[in-house]
Amino acid sequence: MIGLGEMGSAFVRRLLAAKYDVVGYNRTKSKAQPLIADGMAFAQTPRAVVERSDVVCCMVTDDEALAAVSEGNDGALAALGTGKIFVEMSTLSPAAIRAFARRVEATGAALLDAPVSGSRLTVDRGQLLIMVGGDPRAFEIAEPVLLAIGPKVRRIGEIGDGKVMKIAINLQLAVQMLAMSEGVLLAEKSGISRSLACEMIFGSAVASPMIQYRGPFVLEMPERAWFDVTMQQKDMHLALELGRQLAVPLPTTAAANEMLSAARGLGFGAKDFAVLFHTLAALSGVEAKP
Repeated sequence: MIGLGEMGSAFVRRLLAAKYDVVGYNRTKSKAQPLIADGMAFAQTPRAVVERSDVVCCMVTDDEALAAVSEGNDGALAALGTGKIFVEMSTLSPAAIRAFARRVEATGAALLDAPVSGSRLTVDRGQLLIMVGGDPRAFEIAEPVLLAIGPKVRRIGEIGDGKVMKIAINLQLAVQMLAMSEGVLLAEKSGISRSLACEMIFGSAVASPMIQYRGPFVLEMPERAWFDVTMQQKDMHLALELGRQLAVPLPTTAAANEMLSAARGLGFGAKDFAVLFHTLAALSGVEAKP
């Protein structure tokens, strides 16, 4: 595993529990110490991970982070070759993963485009969805590894299709969170308590699984963001750019994106994107304490 952040670390724990031998890399080794204690081997470079692995999973922040772990003498590309499978699980632009695929294929290795839908909680509960694009033969080989990470694994097409599907799902996170926030604030300013309004919404037909586990952040924000405003806005920008390319209007995505900008303007960029509620509350004259 290259990248041992919130999601990468959760993936490693699932793989260790499934009795896989796991070697991992992270720029900051201290973040890997709990995983090392649980049995993960640590590699000093991305290249060393690839040298010691048959299937390499990568979960990093963005296009630039992928370049940082893949290029150069110590990068992953330097050790890829025939028989190895590189599973790219980050949220990137479709164009970036297609360009990266050409570089991986030039080494003789196979690339799978395999982003995920879910959170750390979803991983821990064994409910993660993994959407895979790429060669069917490589998918068949890597599928048992992916099933150990999340039980819902589906090959949906070719390289780039996984990223497109991920973007199509992720744009809805902020849109849903903003709509829920509007409903809670309408109820609250009408005299219904925030907690009761949340209880009613969470028990109603509009409560998606995401709203059910992230909606309670309206009442108490987590100290550590599960998915912060800046990261969520990155995904919204990917969606808006793809919509521009394909001539698909995305009006609710655009509105939610502007509210994420407002959240950053209020200094909430490092907060979980559920802080959209507190952003809207501040604009509504309602006390907001994220």
